[in-house]
Amino acid sequence: MSHAAANKTETEAATNSSLKQSPPQPANSHDAKLLNGTLARTNGLTHAASAAVNSSSGYGNSSAAGSGAGSGGATSSASASLAAVAPSTALPLPPSSNGLQMPYERFRADDSSYVPIAQFYAGRSVFITGGTGFMGKVLVEKLLRSCPDIRNIYLLIRPKRGQEVSARLTELLNAPLFESLRQEKPKELSKVIPISGDITSEELGISEKDQNLLCRNVSVVFHSAATVKFDEKLKLSVTINMLGTKRLVELCHRMLSLDALIHVSTAYCNCDRTDVSEVIYAPPYNPDDIISLINWLPEDILDQLTPRLIGKRPNTYTFTKALAEHMLLKEAGNLPVAIVRPSIVTASLNEPFAGWVDNFNGPTGLVSALAKGMFRTMMCEKNYVADMVPVDIVINLMIAAAWRTATRKSNNLLIYNCCTGQRNPIIWSEFVKHAMTSVRKHPLEGCLWYPTGDLRMNRPMNTLNCIAKHFLPAYILDGVARIMGKKPFVVNVQNKIAKAVECLEYFATRQWRFKDDNVHALLNTLSPKDREIFVFDVRHINWDKYVERYVLGFREFLFKQRPESLPASRKRMLRLYYLHQLTKLVAVLLTWRFLMSRSKRLNDLWSSFLENALKMARLIPFL
Repeated sequence: MSHAAANKTETEAATNSSLKQSPPQPANSHDAKLLNGTLARTNGLTHAASAAVNSSSGYGNSSAAGSGAGSGGATSSASASLAAVAPSTALPLPPSSNGLQMPYERFRADDSSYVPIAQFYAGRSVFITGGTGFMGKVLVEKLLRSCPDIRNIYLLIRPKRGQEVSARLTELLNAPLFESLRQEKPKELSKVIPISGDITSEELGISEKDQNLLCRNVSVVFHSAATVKFDEKLKLSVTINMLGTKRLVELCHRMLSLDALIHVSTAYCNCDRTDVSEVIYAPPYNPDDIISLINWLPEDILDQLTPRLIGKRPNTYTFTKALAEHMLLKEAGNLPVAIVRPSIVTASLNEPFAGWVDNFNGPTGLVSALAKGMFRTMMCEKNYVADMVPVDIVINLMIAAAWRTATRKSNNLLIYNCCTGQRNPIIWSEFVKHAMTSVRKHPLEGCLWYPTGDLRMNRPMNTLNCIAKHFLPAYILDGVARIMGKKPFVVNVQNKIAKAVECLEYFATRQWRFKDDNVHALLNTLSPKDREIFVFDVRHINWDKYVERYVLGFREFLFKQRPESLPASRKRMLRLYYLHQLTKLVAVLLTWRFLMSRSKRLNDLWSSFLENALKMARLIPFL
């Protein structure tokens, strides 16, 4: 960390010197254009969305009138505001566009103007928000490892729990993810410089001194900070996903040599549509009106309005991400911007090593519960595509998208749907089959039961199975724990699993077609060497092997279980298998015994069957 601190001090000195020597910068001309509603580019918007941008000068007026309303009239004022921000209707792109927003040229070996990606990042400084999150960590590691001549990586880090940002950075760089860099290229880690701030604060909570540092030195920005909690309160979701984006764009407008701003969105921000192209669709509401609502409405009223506001979308996350895209277009002006929309981000495919994951979000938590024998049924359409994408695929695409945005200037805001459903789909039943095989082959220590499970679309049957297979055993186990004087925990775990299932159910019972023409076209512009270094061709994913590495990954990195414990775990799994089969046999016998005792007709039929079976047996000579 001393290297990083020295590096930051050195850079600050150079920055302050250059700031003193530089004349004052004129006001950004893009702001004036935005205020007048005369944007020169459509940025790949649908026609209706373009019209919405061009009329942006009227945004925010409908909500401001209610700002002085007393608490007694809050509900009626909220209803009036809700009516005033009626949703827009999106129109599709013309058929001739094919979803592409700019012409792409395939890589040519004789193209002397081609700049390799690693060379592009040489001598450049990068600013990353969300750098301490799942995707941010992989991005930092990849830039340091594959772009060795990068100058500095500035990370926006929020102090928390009395821990300074420098201490949080040290903790981050000591994670297993950076093990190879610590051993092979330890000096590279000194290029990572913490910037104290908070995405929820004005000016991102960054000091004026650090703002000047960023404005003078940064040429590439990756914005991945977001709240990914599906059940987040609307106020906090808007503050982080929308206002945080707006404040970052304001900072980017002051950067003197910005060449690329990459905004990480989600493929599901347009989940109210079945076919999703690489365009920005008209927003359901004017983003400024939603910001006004959260500023003057009490939170309890907001909670009541949230279901009406999000409409067909399942949660505040997808709702605010859709609004953030449109707001980004409106606020960015002529900044060099691109948007990357990943689908469900899962463990790494290869980099920095296969199967790396650091959280239980999405399918990871459910497969982990399956591996523990605690999860056996959920609502899911088994023949629908499970659009999951490994985290390193997304990161490589982000790095390549920034390179493309900077080296091929365009008036279009490019969007990249980073998905697998079009090029290399896997359906839910196949994913579950691979997961089931892998968790039995590489079992976790301390499994409670033999892993089995079913996907259903019959809700009453699924509910019945949840009660019988999830909660009934949980209450029995917790009862036994109390009798033995131990702390019960299984019911609490089942409640968390049920909440996670509820969040994922929407995405497991529906199907989308995410067009990825821009991603495929970008891939074709890379040289063969860059394709090998920055891999984002999803056609190369072998799902069977990937899921197996996925299971081994969460076993090691989330449950902290070493490979050496596998033999003992496999012996335990074999015992659980025999116990599971015995339990099924006993259950069948008990059920049959119960039915026999309740039905004379069934008893007679069974006796008749046994009698006839014995008669047939006597006809066999050797018996």
